[in-house]
Amino acid sequence: MISSLRGTVTHLGLSSAVLEVGGVGMAVQATPQTLSALRLGEEARVSTALIVREDSLTLFGFADDDEREVFETLLTVSGVGPRLALAVLAVLDPEAIRVAAHGEDSKAFTTVPGIGPKVAGRIVLELKGKLVPHGTGSPGTPLLPVSGEEAWKPQVVAALTSLGWSEKDAASNIDKALKDSPDLAGAGSVPEILRATLRWLGQDGARVRSGRG
Repeated sequence: MISSLRGTVTHLGLSSAVLEVGGVGMAVQATPQTLSALRLGEEARVSTALIVREDSLTLFGFADDDEREVFETLLTVSGVGPRLALAVLAVLDPEAIRVAAHGEDSKAFTTVPGIGPKVAGRIVLELKGKLVPHGTGSPGTPLLPVSGEEAWKPQVVAALTSLGWSEKDAASNIDKALKDSPDLAGAGSVPEILRATLRWLGQDGARVRSGRG
């Protein structure tokens, strides 16, 4: 298992980075928070988890071992795959996840796009006793809200790409959705902007299917 990488950052995207290790470029998927700490051309270290599938090998990168531990624990929940687990970490920090699971606060997990009450309840049920709070943070505390598009947009894009959209389509659809809700951009709340974008995507899909889009 590849548990960490140390190398020069040669590429930074909205949802991934490439570290050159011993002359080999290693691509890692990561949250915007982890990616924001990396700098092009500089050496960096990330904790990693290697997910092996029949048709792929994917590395996921984390700021530290604690974030990786929470990610791997989320994967033990029925129906939660690596993309959804990463989306959870894009919205909630590791301590907020620990506190929410320990306190059986399923509502905290519904702030993550793609997680409804049923899945949130299953997460709480199956994580109970597996994640112990370190004593900081609060249930459902999002890593943002802060104002400024540069602060919130990469997180929203990352959450949408984890649900299957390309980075280009995600960014474009966010802009289109916020034309209908410009006040959300100023507030900078990641969960609210995500929900607004997903609502717009659903409405747009309905327009296309009905021949009005």
